[in-house]
Amino acid sequence: MSAPRPCACACAQRPSEVASGPDTCAVVVAGGVGERFGDPVGKQYVELCGLPIACWSILALDRAPSVGHIVVVCKPERRELMQEDVLGRLHLRCDVTLAVAGATRQESVYSGLCAIPGGAGFSLVAIHDAVRPLVRTEDVERCCARVRTDDSIAGAICAVPSTDTLKLVEEKSIVATPDRSYYWCAQTPQVFRTKAIVSAHRAAIWDEFQGTDDASLVERHGGRVVCVESSRSNIKVTVPEDLAIAQTLLERRIMEEGCGIR
Repeated sequence: MSAPRPCACACAQRPSEVASGPDTCAVVVAGGVGERFGDPVGKQYVELCGLPIACWSILALDRAPSVGHIVVVCKPERRELMQEDVLGRLHLRCDVTLAVAGATRQESVYSGLCAIPGGAGFSLVAIHDAVRPLVRTEDVERCCARVRTDDSIAGAICAVPSTDTLKLVEEKSIVATPDRSYYWCAQTPQVFRTKAIVSAHRAAIWDEFQGTDDASLVERHGGRVVCVESSRSNIKVTVPEDLAIAQTLLERRIMEEGCGIR
């Protein structure tokens, strides 16, 4: 399959522009090594509908009116690959800065935060996994708007209510079945006030704390974070089976948007 034109990507059509101009810097985390996926280069570089997986995530953020700059975090040995095979195949509205990935995702995110252009006035940060290629631009915008319009919260994350029955297990024995109505499955992007997320990461470094996601760092630091219900198609490509699902969903979305792909 030939690569589709980036301007006709599989993301939703851009909503109306932010009245005050872009106030958000997007940090795309693309530093994973893809051990579970089984690709030594990294799953973010695997082709999906004619473009590397990371391309689709970056395109969705670039189309979001709230986003004014994109920081892509990658391994130093993959810098040239990122520049040529990913960014070199896109025509982006936003300027892009590359940051060096750390040993863990948390370190990589902090590296990306440190690379946000100073003096640009980005009051919000949208942190997104490069291997969630099916994120919809409107979900990015709704998270940004939720934080922007509510001074009582430090962040908002894309998430979906759990539909599975959950079991609390110890040594493979079920000890409880919690009420799943209280549980949501976290996704990215996760949008935060810039000062709140930077402070939370610095506190985690000081305390040698490792969180499961960025929201957990902000929660631990006393910030209130809310969920914004997003699309269930915003899956994370972790294992090869996920790629087949993403391919089907993305092909359907491309056809629905009239990109000329049969």
